[in-house]
Amino acid sequence: MTQFLLNQHVISIENVDPNLTVLNWLRNDQRRCGTKEGCASGDCGACTVVVGTAEEGKIRYSSANACLLLVGQLHGKQLLTVEDLAHHGELHPVQQTLACGHASQCGFCTPGIVMSTFVMCKHAPQADSATVAHHLGGNLCRCTGYRPIVEAAMQLLKSPVTDSFPEHEAETVQRLQGIGAQSSENLLMPESLDALAAAYLHYPQARLLAGGTDLNLLITQAHQRHARLISLARVSELNDIELQGNRLTIGAMTSLDRCQRELKTSLPAFSEMLDRFASWQIRQQGTLGGNLANASPIGDCAPALLAMEARLRLRCGSQTREVPLAEFFTGYRQTLLQAGEFITHILIDDVTLSRGLRLWKVSKRREDDISAVFAAINLDVERGVIVRARIAFGGMAATPARAYRCEAALTGQPLNQETFTSAAKALTAEFSPLSDFRASADYRLQVAQNLLKRYLLQMTTTAHAVEVKDYVR
Repeated sequence: MTQFLLNQHVISIENVDPNLTVLNWLRNDQRRCGTKEGCASGDCGACTVVVGTAEEGKIRYSSANACLLLVGQLHGKQLLTVEDLAHHGELHPVQQTLACGHASQCGFCTPGIVMSTFVMCKHAPQADSATVAHHLGGNLCRCTGYRPIVEAAMQLLKSPVTDSFPEHEAETVQRLQGIGAQSSENLLMPESLDALAAAYLHYPQARLLAGGTDLNLLITQAHQRHARLISLARVSELNDIELQGNRLTIGAMTSLDRCQRELKTSLPAFSEMLDRFASWQIRQQGTLGGNLANASPIGDCAPALLAMEARLRLRCGSQTREVPLAEFFTGYRQTLLQAGEFITHILIDDVTLSRGLRLWKVSKRREDDISAVFAAINLDVERGVIVRARIAFGGMAATPARAYRCEAALTGQPLNQETFTSAAKALTAEFSPLSDFRASADYRLQVAQNLLKRYLLQMTTTAHAVEVKDYVR
C-alpha cells in the first residue's frame, strides 16, 4: 500500500506500478492537467510540483519535476499541484502577482513557474535577483523573456506571502507521521539500514532508487520498465552530514540541495559548484550517493570528490568496507559494487586540506546543462613550492579520473609558468577524450590545459593575493 496526501486528501494505492510517474498519474488518473509535460527529462520545469515532508514538526516544501518522480516515492509525503493553491475561489498570492505582472503569455510553462515561486516564498530568502535566479533556474519560458517573471518574483519576496497552508500545518504533520511503512512487492521501502541491506541482499537484481533524477530517465526517455525497485527514502541513517574535527561524513541519501546549503563553510568550492548542478528541482531531489553510484563520466560530484581524496563506505548484508573513490569506477557506467552492495556514506578525512580546491565546469550553457569538461584542481603550496597535488577531470575519459601524471609533474616543483606548462603537456599523454555533440576531443583537451593555466593565474595575480594567503602555507 502506497499512501500520501494530495493536498489534504489521503491517497491510497494498492501495489502501485513502480514505473508510474507522478506526471502521468496526475494527468491520466486525476485529470489534473495543470501539470504539463514539456521535455520528460527534468530540463524545462513545466511539470514542477511541490512535495511536502514532515521535519521536526514542520512541513518542508521542495519542488520536483513530476516527470522524474515516481508515485511510489510520495509515500508518507504531501503532494501539491497548481490546482491546490487557490483558496475559496481566490487566487494564491503567487498566482495573482504573476498574473497581474503579465508574467505569462501562452501559459504552458506558467503552472511550473507558479509552483517553483511558491516554494521560493516558503523558504523566505532574500529579495534579490540572485535569489530568484537560483530558485527559478529550472523553469524555462519561450515567450516572456523572463523580465516580468523576475519582477513578479522580486515583488513577492519584499514581504511575507500569506496563505492558508500554515493553518493546516500541524494537522498535516500529524497525518503524515501517522502513515506507516509502505508495503509493495514491486516497490520496497525499508525503514532502516539493516532492513535495506537485507532487502537488497534478497533481491540483488532490483534497482536502488535514491532521488531518481537519473534512474527515472530510463522510464521516460529509454522507455524501460523496472521489475522491482528498492527505495532508500525512509532510511534515516543515510541522510546526514556530520563534521567531527576535520573529518566530514555525508550520508548517501543527502540531497544535493542540502549539501549546497550546509557545506558552505567547510567546503565552499563544492557548495558553490552545486549552484551550477542541473536545476533547483533536481538538486532538491537528487542525492550525492546517487550521483556517484550512476557512474556517469560527466557527473559533476565525482571529480570534485576525487580531488579531495574521498572514500566510500559500502555495505553488503552485515558486512561493510571502505574504498577510495579513485578505485570505485571500473569502466563506463561501471563500479566495483558487488551484488547486494550499496553506498552508505561518503568520507573526506581532512577538509582543511581542500583550501586550495578550485572547481570549474565548462558547458554550452551556464545554467542547467551537462559538463563538456569538469576540472577539480587541489594544490597545497609551501613557500612557493607545490608539495601536494590532487587533480581530477570529468568528461575526459570513460570514467571520472585522477590526472596522476599531471599531479607528478606539479609535485615538488615551484609555482610558476614553466611548471604548469609541463603539467599541461602531461595531460596529452594521460587522456584521450572522445568527440561527441557536446565537444570535440581537441576542444576538451585544450580546455583542460587552459583550466590549469587559470589556476596558476588565480594563485599568482595580485587580485587574488588575499585569497591565496588563506591556503598557501
